[in-house]
Amino acid sequence: MSDTYSIGIGVGSQNSQGQWLEVFYPQPLLTPSAEVSGAVKSALSYEGGNQVIPLNDALLAEISSQLESAGQSDFASAVAAMQGSEQPTVACILAKDEKPASVPEAYLKLHLLSHRLVKPHQTNIDGAFGVLRNVAWTSEGAVDLDELPARQLQARMKGELLTVDCVDKFPKMTNYVVPAGVRIAHTARVRLGAYLGEGTTVMHEGFVNFNAGTMGTSMIEGRISAGVVIGEGSDLGGGCSTMGTLSGGGNMIISVGKECLIGANAGIGIPLGDRCIVESGLYITAGTKVALLDDKNQVVEHIKARDLAGQSELLFRRNSLTGVVECKTNKTAVVLNEALHSNN
Repeated sequence: MSDTYSIGIGVGSQNSQGQWLEVFYPQPLLTPSAEVSGAVKSALSYEGGNQVIPLNDALLAEISSQLESAGQSDFASAVAAMQGSEQPTVACILAKDEKPASVPEAYLKLHLLSHRLVKPHQTNIDGAFGVLRNVAWTSEGAVDLDELPARQLQARMKGELLTVDCVDKFPKMTNYVVPAGVRIAHTARVRLGAYLGEGTTVMHEGFVNFNAGTMGTSMIEGRISAGVVIGEGSDLGGGCSTMGTLSGGGNMIISVGKECLIGANAGIGIPLGDRCIVESGLYITAGTKVALLDDKNQVVEHIKARDLAGQSELLFRRNSLTGVVECKTNKTAVVLNEALHSNN
């Protein structure tokens, strides 16, 4: 069993004060072999704990040499390729899966998620918001907000335009990793740290936050909020929403099971089991009063939606005459078009 949780050798951006803005890890490792971790630690005179170690060409060459000697030529080549970088390079060694204490640590955790090495909620990213810096993501990469006006002026004086795509703590995922077998119509709507299972299609209005995502073939035309996991074969209709836990004080982890359908402009604030359907336009929160129907569509009792959390094969709808939210057994399952999700 590996004695190291994760290792990343990366290249990133710093501001003029030498503070990290972001880090790109081309080949992040989860629980690396003893040979890999031993080679990296030996080259860096590592003494234990979670560490962020600035690198130079000499250290990169030493790491590459040690990896070659350990028979790890692929990783050695990736490290050697960073020699001569005009941008700062760094090694991040995580002995344990603890909350990130620095930008390089947080970025390594986000890479692990988007590389599908860990699933949402399987790595500790508590406090990441407080660690990451709010950055201007521009046509020239990450720029410190305090330094942005000067950089814009410099570009204008050269007859160039420094385009600011967004201002955020998280960059878009596809600038760091594009997982195999996915289709993303609007890449800015998928943040680094999203987990997209093979076969996932994210349409133009779909959105996937960090520490959230899909476990396999899914059609995403709605919002997957932070922490939300979507099961294989499920469909999130246009404009629909899943409630995250970052705001509002909620502590219930929202998830959607297999072969579910959340209709257009609908939403959920409770986890769903498998083969559930939520009618278009219907938003269900934990406190929503729901009328349970029997096979003859007669009301059995009224309960709160939270009492149905995680249960499978349910159909949620709103009575078009009375406005009452109703729930009955779902007799159908969602079947996605295979041709649409063969994203080769």
